[in-house]
Amino acid sequence: MSQDHSFYTMLFGSGPVVMAVLWILIGLSVASWAIAISKYLQLRKATFDSEEFSEIFWESKDFARVDDSSRRLDSSPLVKIFSNGYREFMRILQDQHSSVQKDGDMTTVEAAMKRAGLEETAKLEKGITFLATVASAAPFIGLFGTVWGIMNAFHGLSAAKTTTIQAVAPGISEALVATAVGLAAAIPAAIAYNFFSARIRQFKQSMDAFGDEFLNVAKKSFGYRR
Repeated sequence: MSQDHSFYTMLFGSGPVVMAVLWILIGLSVASWAIAISKYLQLRKATFDSEEFSEIFWESKDFARVDDSSRRLDSSPLVKIFSNGYREFMRILQDQHSSVQKDGDMTTVEAAMKRAGLEETAKLEKGITFLATVASAAPFIGLFGTVWGIMNAFHGLSAAKTTTIQAVAPGISEALVATAVGLAAAIPAAIAYNFFSARIRQFKQSMDAFGDEFLNVAKKSFGYRR
């Protein structure tokens, strides 16, 4: 392939509309990779911190000691759930006028932990919607650029003196680059979205399970009953 028809020339030598499409797709791809790398590091740190927190919690079961030992594990959603539940639990115990001390109602503790769970889920899901949008929209954006480029190629062919395939092939090949770039942006975004969605579902299940375990330990430790 000659230098005039190299991939670089096709990528940056297209018409203004196709060129705009290509720059949009490149921008979406860069943003997707940035989000994917950031999300991977976030989930990796959250996984390590959660594993360490689980060991501390089940080895001690002393809420005050667990709370003190887990302050540095702030990337774990389990720590945030525990912290909210523990503080609400201690507030109830210290409230001398609360009927909760008498009948063992843990509703407010459950509510505090659920709020923390929703907040942590929102943090984990931040950026995921963008990946899904890129995965679904990028191929169509690239297809638009391809269709536009092919239209221009055939329009130019109508004014050419010869109507051979050599006259229209360069324009069509340049137009097809938009579809290729669109797929190059969409495929990694789709893979990342599915991977992170599965990991976030696992975190949500872990948060729900830990919330139930925390309440059971609290009730047994302090003699609460419904």
